[in-house]
Amino acid sequence: MLKLYSYWRSSASYRVRIALHLKGLEFQTLPVHIARGGDEQHGETYRALNPQKRVPLLIDGDFKLNQSQAILDYLESRFPQPPLLPTDARLQARVRAFCMTIVADVQPLQNSGLLSYLEDVLQIEAPERQAWARYWITRGLTALDAELHDEAETPFVFGDSPTWADCILVPQVYAARRFGCDLADFARLVRVADRCMALPAFMRAHPDAQPDAQPA
Repeated sequence: MLKLYSYWRSSASYRVRIALHLKGLEFQTLPVHIARGGDEQHGETYRALNPQKRVPLLIDGDFKLNQSQAILDYLESRFPQPPLLPTDARLQARVRAFCMTIVADVQPLQNSGLLSYLEDVLQIEAPERQAWARYWITRGLTALDAELHDEAETPFVFGDSPTWADCILVPQVYAARRFGCDLADFARLVRVADRCMALPAFMRAHPDAQPDAQPA
């Protein structure tokens, strides 16, 4: 059985959980407490598995892989049905670009490690840290919304079935709400995310449904 080292509120872990559930794959969740007071990712045991000391980490037999985007790619190759990428080359490229806007440009700037650095090293207070996260999240969602503005609206980001784009959008909308972003200008993206959350795969992947979920 697949094993996923995960943290319940990690955006990167969340997107991999969605993909696993959409593909109907059985997997064991192995929680890694990465928040302040936990920091299990820095422990010797986990560091031996993943020198990058981040989540998620996927174990498939004797193969292990970190970085959520790489894991999605691996799952698509290893378990191609149902597909989470379109076959059309241009549309597939657009899905990848949409994903990278969040994975590379937005999420790293709200990452717990970066926010801890702002607090511990630069001595930046909580309101300013929250404002920092809101700024970068809003900037990224603004760009994504503009790219879809002139297109016909579809049930999911790029068509009638979920793709990687939806796997990655939903955790980002969850994070945007957690950081108090005003999502009024991103009605289409929010509609897609909310529609996704009506599907069992997305429900099962939600942070609150995880074994290590903590009270708000």
